[in-house]
Amino acid sequence: MSVLAGLTRGARALMACALLLTLAALVCHAAAAPGLLTFVVCAAALAAVAWLIGFSTEVIGSRFGPGVTGVMQSTLGNMPEFFVVVFALSGGQIIVAEFTIFGSIFSNALLVLGLAIVFGARAAPDGLMRFERRLPNDTATLLFMAVFIITMLGLSENASARAAHHAVAISVVGALCLLAVYGAWLHSYLRHDIRRTADAGQLPHPEGLSVSIRTAVVLLAVAGVAAAFISDWFVDSIDAAVHVLDLPKAFVGLVIVAIAGNAVENLVGVRLAAKGKSDLALSIIKNSIAQIAVFLYPALVLVSLLFATHLTFAVSGFLIGGLALTAITVWQITGDGEAAAFEGWALVALYVILAVLVFYE
Repeated sequence: MSVLAGLTRGARALMACALLLTLAALVCHAAAAPGLLTFVVCAAALAAVAWLIGFSTEVIGSRFGPGVTGVMQSTLGNMPEFFVVVFALSGGQIIVAEFTIFGSIFSNALLVLGLAIVFGARAAPDGLMRFERRLPNDTATLLFMAVFIITMLGLSENASARAAHHAVAISVVGALCLLAVYGAWLHSYLRHDIRRTADAGQLPHPEGLSVSIRTAVVLLAVAGVAAAFISDWFVDSIDAAVHVLDLPKAFVGLVIVAIAGNAVENLVGVRLAAKGKSDLALSIIKNSIAQIAVFLYPALVLVSLLFATHLTFAVSGFLIGGLALTAITVWQITGDGEAAAFEGWALVALYVILAVLVFYE
C-alpha cells in the first residue's frame, strides 16, 4: 500500500482500470480470443498504460527537469516499437519492420507533434506555444543525419551502383556512426538540462500529485514494461483484425501499428501541452523522434545481424521522400522556438495525406 500512498481517489481508480485492462489483454491473448476483440482490448489497455506513464512523468519532471524526464519517458515509450520490429525480423517480415519504424517517426513528428502544438497554442495566452529552441534544432540535425545515409544508399540502389551490393555492411557502419553521434549529443544535452534545472532551483511539484519520486519511478518502469507486452499482444491480433476490417498491410504497419506503439507519446505529449507544459511536452515528443531515427533504427540494424533477415538503411523511394520532407517541415515549424495552432494543424494534415497515400499505394 506504500506505493499508493499520496494518490488521489481518482488516480487510484485510473490505476486500477489500467491494471484490469492489462489483465484483460493478457487473458484475450492467452485464451486466443477473436482477433478483433483482442485488438480493441489491447488498444484500450495501451491508452490506460499511457495515462500511467504520463502521471509518473509529471512527478519525475518536477525533480529532474524536462530534458532528463523526456529522455526517460521516450525511452520507455519506444520499447513497444523495439519489440515489434524484433518479432517481425525474427519472422522474416522485413516490410512490417521497415514500415513500423518509419510509421513511428511519421506519427510522432507529424500527428503527435501537430496535436501537441494545437493544444499548446490554445493553452498559451497569446496563442503561441513557446519552448526552448535547442531541442528542436538538435532533433533536426539528428534527423538529417539519418536522411543522409538513407537517401545516399537509396540512390545507390536505384542507380544499380556497386555500393548497393554491400547494403548490409554500409548500414552497419552507418548505424555505428549514428549511435556514436547520438551518444555524444545525449551526454551534452543532459548535462545542459541538469545544469539549467539546478540554476532554476527545485521545480514546483505538480498540483494534486503528492506521490514520491521513488514511487513515480517504479510506476514509470512498470508501465513501460507493460506497454511492451501489450504492444506485442496487440500486434499478434492485427492480422485477424485487419482481415475483418479489410485494410492494406502497408497501411496497417505505417499507420495503425505506429499509432498503437506510440500511444504513450500520443496521450502524454498532447496532455502536457494542453496544460501549458510546453518544454516537457516537446522534450518527450522530440526525444522520441530522435531516438527512433538515430538510436532505435541503428540499434535494430545491428540486432538484425542475429537473424536471417537483415534490416538495412536501403528503403523505398516513398519512405526516403517522406522522411526527408518530414525532417525539413518539422525543423521549419519548430526551429524558431514557437508555433501557432495552424502550424500544428498543418502537420496533422500532412500526416493524413501520407496515410491516404499509403492506403492507396
